[in-house]
Amino acid sequence: MLIGGILLSVGVVVPFLMILQILEPGFLLLFLSYAASVGGLLLGVLGAMFYVRERQD
Repeated sequence: MLIGGILLSVGVVVPFLMILQILEPGFLLLFLSYAASVGGLLLGVLGAMFYVRERQD
């Protein structure tokens, strides 16, 4: 879940830095930001699901 939270944060911070024109927007950077956001959400949900399942046993 921690890695998912970090990836979600990166997926938010990188586009914000592009809006502020600190980072130059490019296709690869936009794609990696989107992939980090989606991957972080997926890892966070899976981590929460396994955590709940483990606590129920």
